Formats: sequence, structure tokens, C-alpha cells
Amino acid sequence: MSRILAALLAFAITTPALAQEANPQAIAAERAAMARFAWMKGIWRGPAVTQTAQGPRKVTQTERIGGFLDGTIILMEGKGFRDDGSTGFHAFGVLSFDPNRGEYTLRSHAQGYGGSFKFTPTDTGYIWETPAGPNAVMRYTATLHDGIWTETGDRIVAGQPPQRSFEMNLKRIGDTEWPEAGANRP
Repeated sequence: MSRILAALLAFAITTPALAQEANPQAIAAERAAMARFAWMKGIWRGPAVTQTAQGPRKVTQTERIGGFLDGTIILMEGKGFRDDGSTGFHAFGVLSFDPNRGEYTLRSHAQGYGGSFKFTPTDTGYIWETPAGPNAVMRYTATLHDGIWTETGDRIVAGQPPQRSFEMNLKRIGDTEWPEAGANRP
């Protein structure tokens, strides 16, 4: 066997083991960053309304939020129910923190759309934005006040006043072991 082939074989055998090595400093930084949003964990419920071309669309919004990967990320499932019990909205998100960049990212999937978005902490909650056309964004602003999680969505077009298109007001109704409950075990 040639030395090059032997070196490549040795690299192929050891690389997966090296790739699995934990980075304790990064994990600690991720956990510390996620602790800021521990208030979100649990089950939430309350009214939500979206303004559409056909008029307001109301749902009972629910959120199921839990930590994952030893508290280094937060998983979110949002589900809105119409009066007849059918699903009017369904979303999934992953909140993470990159200690190398010092930034949070929200990876969101909803209603056939998805993307990664900058997620900015505030003193009372957070802000995140999605593109909404030329020179426009949808800005979602969340606050926690007196046990109520309020999140609003405003379409912001350069040179125009913001247009409110979404609002939810949720109360925490309990704990959840999701997503860790039922996870793989040895």
C-alpha cells in the first residue's frame, strides 16, 4: 500500500472521531445564551389575529417550547386552531446561538415558507425580521409582561408607517418535557 493511500485511510478512520469531539467552551456559551430565553419554555395558549385581504383571521394560538441538546438550542412549535378545531396555522422553529459570531439565529418553518433569521434579544423579549418584498420587512416584536407573552408583527416599508398584521397574547398554562420526553435512550 502506498504511503499516500495509507495516510488517506488513516485520515478517513480518525476524522469521524475528531468530528465528534465536544467543544466545552462553545457548549457553555450556548447554554448561557439560551438561559436568557428560559421564560419561553412550557406550553402557552391565547388569542391571535392576523390581518388578511379578506379581513381578520382569528385563532387560538398555542406554543410548545422546550430545550434540546443539553440546553444549547430551543425548539418551538406554534399551532393556531380555528373555532371548529381545525389547524389554521402551524410553525416550527429552532433558536440557536453562535458563540463565534455572538449572534442568535431563528430557523423558522411555517405555511410552506422557511428561512434563517437574525434574532435580537431585548430587555423585555426579542425582535426578529423576515423579508417582505422590495424595501420591506416583517418585524416581529415580543415582550413578556405580567405573565403575558405578546408578539406583534408589523410590515415595514421604507418611507411608510408600519402596518400591524399580527398580534398574539399568550398565557403560560404549564410545563412540557417536549422535545426530550421519549428521546432515544441507551
